[in-house]
Amino acid sequence: MQATRQRLSRRIAGTCRALVAMALLSPVAATAQVLADGVWVVRDMRVEGLQRISEGTIFNYLPIDVGDTIDPKRIDEALRAAYATGFFADLEIRRDGNTLVLAVRERPSIQTLNIEGNKDIKTEDLMTNLRGAGVAPGEPFDKSVLDEIERFLIQEYFSRGKYGAKIETDINELPGNKVAINIEIYEGGRAKIRQINIVGNTTYSDEELLDEFSLKTPNFLCFYKKDCNYSKEALSGDREALSSYYMDRGFAAFNIESTQVAISPDLKDIYITVNINEGERYNISEVNLSGDLVVPERQLRSLVLLKPGQTFSRKLITQTTELMSLRLGQEGYAFASIDPLPEIDHETREVSVTLRVNPGKRVYVRRINFNGTNGVNDEVFRREMRQLEGAWLSNSALERSQQRIRRLAFVENDEFETEQVPGTPDLVDVDFDIQEGLPGQFGGGLGFSGAQGVLINGNFTHTNFMGSGNRVAAEINLGRFSNIYSISYTNPFRTLDGLSRTLAFAYRDTTQFVRGGSEFSTETLSASVNWGLPLSEYAALRYGFTFQDSDLLTGGGSAAQARQFVRENGNPYDVVNDPGTPCGEFDFGADICGTKFKAYELFLGYVYDTRNRVIFADRGTRQVLSLNYTLPGSEVEYYTATYDFQRFFPLFGDFVIMARAELGISEPLGDTTSIPPYKNFFAGGPDSVRGYENSRLGPLDSFGNPYGGNAKAISQIELILPTPEKLARSTRFSLFYDIGNVFYTGDNIDFFDFPANPEDRQRVDYGFSFDALRQSAGVSVSWLAPLGTFRFSYAFPLNAQDATATLPADRLERFQFSVGSAF
Repeated sequence: MQATRQRLSRRIAGTCRALVAMALLSPVAATAQVLADGVWVVRDMRVEGLQRISEGTIFNYLPIDVGDTIDPKRIDEALRAAYATGFFADLEIRRDGNTLVLAVRERPSIQTLNIEGNKDIKTEDLMTNLRGAGVAPGEPFDKSVLDEIERFLIQEYFSRGKYGAKIETDINELPGNKVAINIEIYEGGRAKIRQINIVGNTTYSDEELLDEFSLKTPNFLCFYKKDCNYSKEALSGDREALSSYYMDRGFAAFNIESTQVAISPDLKDIYITVNINEGERYNISEVNLSGDLVVPERQLRSLVLLKPGQTFSRKLITQTTELMSLRLGQEGYAFASIDPLPEIDHETREVSVTLRVNPGKRVYVRRINFNGTNGVNDEVFRREMRQLEGAWLSNSALERSQQRIRRLAFVENDEFETEQVPGTPDLVDVDFDIQEGLPGQFGGGLGFSGAQGVLINGNFTHTNFMGSGNRVAAEINLGRFSNIYSISYTNPFRTLDGLSRTLAFAYRDTTQFVRGGSEFSTETLSASVNWGLPLSEYAALRYGFTFQDSDLLTGGGSAAQARQFVRENGNPYDVVNDPGTPCGEFDFGADICGTKFKAYELFLGYVYDTRNRVIFADRGTRQVLSLNYTLPGSEVEYYTATYDFQRFFPLFGDFVIMARAELGISEPLGDTTSIPPYKNFFAGGPDSVRGYENSRLGPLDSFGNPYGGNAKAISQIELILPTPEKLARSTRFSLFYDIGNVFYTGDNIDFFDFPANPEDRQRVDYGFSFDALRQSAGVSVSWLAPLGTFRFSYAFPLNAQDATATLPADRLERFQFSVGSAF
């Protein structure tokens, strides 16, 4: 619509200039009397016939003042100046003694202007451009300008395929030399393409060629895609697509000889005929480079996609010139041009292509500006820049800088443009226009549950704390079965080299690990420090240290597996009978047994990330490999290794495939018989295998509740669907397929089934099995909101486990909703 507005403005302004010029150049018969009077001196001036306009306003426009000596030439200039004001429908100049008299008839003024019936062109756009042409309330009325605007609007509707459009103008005269204008627009229906004929094709069928056209004959999607509605611009694009189709397949002499567009008598059907001359198919004979090769020739030749003997292809030529321009741009030749010069030999049907390199001058960057960044310190963006001030302009460095800025969690979008410094052709300024997004999220709540009593929760995350680009996160959750306090602080640039550091503290007091789990009181105090060391532009090494002080309690409501861990690991103790003595073979139904231990974890990780943005990425790859290993001196020893892979594969149009895999394994070390239960993996729910109840997949404890496993294998594949531009930064729609589960690969914990007679129970093997991988498919919607990322999904489980005589069925939950942190 912006293009329409500009086109209307240019056309209307041009019309007005033409009409004014015609008025000024028209002969004025009213000067005949004055011309006969010769040369004389003006002693006084007056204007007759004024109604709304003051004499002073007129005198300001006239090039004559009292005391001037005038002649026929001065009178002619005065008439032109008076007409040029546009205030008058008629005027004449006459002499009354030594008084110059200007007799005028004012144009009527427009009191009201009303437009009805328009749909294709917005009323506000029409009003804006009519006002620019002087057709607006309060302005003098000129019928000739309005007539020209009517003709232009008809042409505008014709270009949109609405050949039945009509415009009727009703001008009502009002008292006081005023008019009311009513413009009634009858747009009519858009003419549809009834038939497209291609004449002259012998190599390719009509169906093959018409597949390249954006214009189509009526089809069942026409009401949505509007591709059967005729458009002059669309036809021009289809002509170019047809030429490209042939010239990309060797027809170097292809030509479109003519195009005819015919319309039916009722103005509803369009018939298009395209006459072509295919010519012959040509091959490449040789490819040469010429011009100023400021980059080594071997590097430029490695970018040439054309090879001797290949079929001629304009597409390959275009891609080659783009690659070579990008390579020159890396060396500062931002305005380099590569001109392909084909020489056609019609006898041998071969084409010799010469690529002439014109690098131009090397361009340097004078200044880099960041616009639209009120809440972010300038240095936050400058430390992400790979293009430096004072260095030569590099397109690859600029694009990487743009990508790094866009990956900041508090940046929604950024665009850049280069502007040449006036008077210095080898200097440019780079302007980044940055659209800030949500810097973080906050939330909280107060509730009551019969099972958990009063619930209080709150969370705060800010990725641009006080404009520094640092991340601060805090969380508090208080309830009967769960009390969590945590805080973390991340400085992504602890040093100028990009070394990041994260400090985190947490206290957790829970009685079950996941929803629906068995009672297992866990009190853990932890403190950690982690660093991130950049290895390359896309890779980083992460390492750190975590101290954990844990106290685990089990009682009558605890599963046998949990009681087994407490009895065999750490420093077990009998809480009720003798807190100072180890737990032995006591009555679990009456006594409470606990274990305390300290663990010193060493963390080591590797991250490789080429995604174009952190939130709602659609390009790139992310791989994260991490290892947690308890150091000697830890009272419970174990290791945990995980690997997370994510990659985006662009398809046609705006469709994108996202593939993700998540693997994990954890094993006890030394005298530890099993990993701490809170280190177990869980599956099922919005973040793993959708359609299955949250955390319900995998091993079940002695009460039939989820216990988790020490191994995890999950994969997700999503087809990301195109989203309207206004929603693309905050909303994502996708179709998904999930597969995965968690397993127990050790032999120190026993899991049993649940027969009707407890004496008949048998050991259940939760080891890895392809048959145990649960699958689901469905649709998902993600929405980025101030409180976090809201995720909705509806899934269809594909191989859910049915109930047996000894094992419960998988718990399904087709519709799932979650709120997760986006930062």
